[in-house]
This record gives sequence, C-alpha cells and structure tokens, in this order.
Amino acid sequence: MVALVSSSPSQHSAGRLTLQVADIAADTIAIRCLDWDRDRFDIEFELQNGTTYNSFLVQGDQTALIDTSHRKFRELYMDRLVQQTDLAALDYLIVNHTEPDHSGLIQDVLDRAPHVTVVGSKVAIQFLENMMHRPFQSRVVKSGHTLDLGQGHELEFVSAPNLHWPDTIFTYDVATQVLFTCDVFGMHYCDDFMLDEVPHLLEPDFQYYYNCLMGPNARSVLMALKRMDKLTVSLIATGHGPLLQQHCDSWVGKYRTWSQNQAKAETLVALFYVDEYGHSDRLARTIAGGIMKTGVAVELVDLSVADSHEVRELVHCAAGIVIGMPPQTGEGSATHPGLSTILATATHRQGFGLFETGGGHDEPLYPFRAQLQELGLSEAFPPILIKASPTATTDQLCDEAGTDLGQQLTQVQMVKQSKALESGLDRALGRISSGLYIITAQKDDVNSAMLASWVIQASFEPLGVAIAVAKDRAIESLLHVGDHWVLNVLEEGRYQPLVKHFLKRFPPGSDRFSGIDTYPAHNGSPILAQALAYLECEVTSRLEASDHWIICATVQTGRVSKPDGLTAVHHRKVGNHY
Repeated sequence: MVALVSSSPSQHSAGRLTLQVADIAADTIAIRCLDWDRDRFDIEFELQNGTTYNSFLVQGDQTALIDTSHRKFRELYMDRLVQQTDLAALDYLIVNHTEPDHSGLIQDVLDRAPHVTVVGSKVAIQFLENMMHRPFQSRVVKSGHTLDLGQGHELEFVSAPNLHWPDTIFTYDVATQVLFTCDVFGMHYCDDFMLDEVPHLLEPDFQYYYNCLMGPNARSVLMALKRMDKLTVSLIATGHGPLLQQHCDSWVGKYRTWSQNQAKAETLVALFYVDEYGHSDRLARTIAGGIMKTGVAVELVDLSVADSHEVRELVHCAAGIVIGMPPQTGEGSATHPGLSTILATATHRQGFGLFETGGGHDEPLYPFRAQLQELGLSEAFPPILIKASPTATTDQLCDEAGTDLGQQLTQVQMVKQSKALESGLDRALGRISSGLYIITAQKDDVNSAMLASWVIQASFEPLGVAIAVAKDRAIESLLHVGDHWVLNVLEEGRYQPLVKHFLKRFPPGSDRFSGIDTYPAHNGSPILAQALAYLECEVTSRLEASDHWIICATVQTGRVSKPDGLTAVHHRKVGNHY
C-alpha cells in the first residue's frame, strides 16, 4: 500500500508545480515532482498531459538517493529532501541517467553534502565531471556490480546504454524487488495517481514516449530486457509518470513486442570491446558515432561481462562486426572466449573492422583478422592500432572508419531506394541546377573537405550562407555551432582537377589535401589556391533535414581571385543523388 503525502503547490514561470512523497516499499520513498503544465519535451515532442520527474530514497544502514529532479523544482525538492533524510548522513547519490531533467539538482545536493559518493556508469561520471567542473567522490558501476546498503538492501546495477543516452543504468534493490529505470518504461503523464491504476488512460502516452525516445534504439531495448530477465521485479520505479506495479508485465511486454518489430527492419553493427581496457571505450564510442551517422544501428557489448549466448545472438543478427581486441586470458595460447564465439558464429555475408588500444597484452590482432578473412568476411577498414593516448586525429580516424563501414552496409539499400523514385519526378528534380564548391574545415589538428553543390546565400544582415551536408560526411563533425570553415568557389572551365580529386574515396584518417595547393584562412581552414573565390564562415545553427544537416553560417570575409571569372555550374540529369 502506498502512503501518500502532498506538498503545497508552487507557481513557476513554466506553470503549476507540485510535489508528492510516498512510501513505495520497505525503507523506500518516492519524491515525485509534478510539472502539470509542461507542453513540450526535448523541443520537438508535444505533450498533452504534462510530466513528472521522479526521485527515490532507499535507506538501510546506509542511505542512497536515486536521481534528483529538474532545476525548476529546486526549492520544493530540496526543502522536502531535507525533511525526508539528514543530508549529513546521506552516503550515495546514484545517477541512472544524466539528462538535466534528472540531474538538474545534483549540484545542490553536493553543495550540502560534499561527502556523498556519486555512483553511475563510466559515461555518466564523465558527463558529470564535464558539467559541474568541481571535484566529487565517484564510483563507476556496470552490469553485475553491487552496492550493499545493509538491512538486506543490496543494490544490483544493470547496464542499459543508449536508452536513450549512452550513460543509462538500472538499479535493482534485491530486498524490495524494485527496479529503478529512470527514463526507460516512463511516460510524460502527470496526475495524482502514484501507480498505473488505470492503464487505458496511460497507454497512448506510454507508446508515444516509446516511439519518440526508445524506438530508435530498439536493439538496445531488447538487450536491456534480456539483462532484466533474471530479476524478479515487483515494481518499476520510472523517472517520468506513474510507477508501474499493477500492470508491470504488460508494460514490459509492450516494450518487447515493439522493439522486436522495430529491430527486424534495422541494419545492425555489433561492436565488441572491453570497457576499461586501454583506450577501448573512447575508440569504440567514436567508431560507433561514425557508424550511426549512416543510419545504421550499433550495439556496444563489453566482452568482460557479456555471456556467450548474448555474443552469439548479436553476431547472428548483425550485418557488420567491429572488435576492439580484448586482453589475453592468461591461459597460454587459448583465444579469448568472446573471440572464439564470434569466430564460431560469423558468416561471409558480414563486414568487419578491428582495433587495438594499447592496453598492454592484447589478443593478437593480425592472426584473428586472417581467421575472419578465411571465413569470407569483408574488411570495411584497415586495422586501427593505437599505442599511445588517443588524440583528435585518432578520433577522426575512428569516426571515418565507422562511417566507411556504415556506408558499405547501406549501399545496396540506397541503390534500391534511388531506383524506386518515379522516373518523371527523378528527372524533374535533376533540373535544379547549382554551383560547384569545395567546403574546407580545420579544427585543431583535424581537417577535412567535401565537394558541395547545395549552397545558397541565406541572409543579408548579417551576411549568411547555408549549405546542406549529408549526415555521413566526414566533415560533418567539424561543422557544429561555433566551428569555422571556408567556402571555396570553383571556376567554370578550371574545376575538373579539383572535383576529380575531392570525389575520390579517401581511406579513414588520410590527408584530403595531399597534392593540392592551399594556404590558411584567418580562421585556420585551408583555402584552395585554384579557387575562383573564397568566403570564411562561422557556423551559427544546424537544422536536421532527414538525411542531411542544413548548416547556417555567417560570412566573415572573402575574396575573388579573378573578377571576370564565372562560377562553375552543376547540371544534374536525375534528382536521387549528386
């Protein structure tokens, strides 16, 4: 039975705010912040029923606070928190997920209780360190790790990356069988009911929330559900909306069905690595970022905690495999068991890539590479071997390697889509002509370039231009707000050598300006000596447009090398590619 206490309401510029406190299990209290009038979430998601931000206290011999709340609730939340527990006696702050609506008051808690140990995934702790710019005690956890609070309250942690941020974990209390999931299984629904008592009222918001936040990572949802299977769950304590108890199995079943249907249509890369070995984590996530630019799903698997069944299942359904070589097992010449499982499951239809992170005693890379090639797998990018600390150049290499793999896996699908375009429409779109340009950018030690034709002047005051950049272009990572670049205008009759050069497929990490005469702009980016004109630009905003980003920039300076020269014009015959 839930014992409920309501606080007095507060008026806020964003609407009516109230707070609920309730005992939800033995020694376990929910602090629910009710945001009645919020009508939008993550900018693009319209809300019909407001939302809540749920936080929890678990007390054994030691006390843990699980997640906090949105900063708009600072006064209400902190006043209630100090009534519920002595912050001087608070031992742990468990961060299931670092998005600001759940971590917005971590700074306030640490200001009053600087002795507290913050518990979270490796990525979560890194996010918090970058966000707070202050020292704090921390403890990194992942699947299988536990934290004993005493009085039977042993907390077990479950990794759930990419739901819907890469830092997500679940926290399970063995004593009460309560699973704290933060965003997962949540919904943006605000009312006075603490539990899921009237499911038909909740179902539309539950599915809308899944579609917006969880559906794009359906494969990751299925992996998290598999890790949950061994737990006996009596209540799911979510970060948004009512807690799930009375229809718990039904809600979990919906996630499973929706995710299975979604995953069937996904192209997937399984990326295997050992999280805390060498620089594996950084390289793995950078390669994954490059893959995801191409619209291909990625499942990251830590070989130190994954069982053979999980590895086998992922390899079986993956179109591509990336492996960060794990440390040797110490059993003579025996291959790491995870690698043995991959070899036993992989097929000739798959692409692969390998990296080695300099952990010290990696499994031999080249013999394993040869074994994959003997099985008929195609290598998507040359092996990446890192023997020192990664740099920005390393990140570019890994990002481009991931992009190459993703592009290879989607090439057949893209050809099918282009052929499916109605021929009359295809030819009509192709009659839209444009100029020819080379975009160049430099950031620290990393540079890149691309041939562009989707370029327009976008404003007069301030002077601005806009370009369209495909999401899987290598240069995309150098075109975020505040970044600088150069628009090189090509000249009619003299553009062919430059176009031929920049249309080449460059290996990951290679120098795109090798053999090309350049000199630096004031903003540091390369200017092509053979360009008719150039404009130095600074990115001011980005707009997502399906498979492209629209990059808006202000123009800071420019010059024409030949006043009577004409811009090269690009005439297409079809509209399904450029």
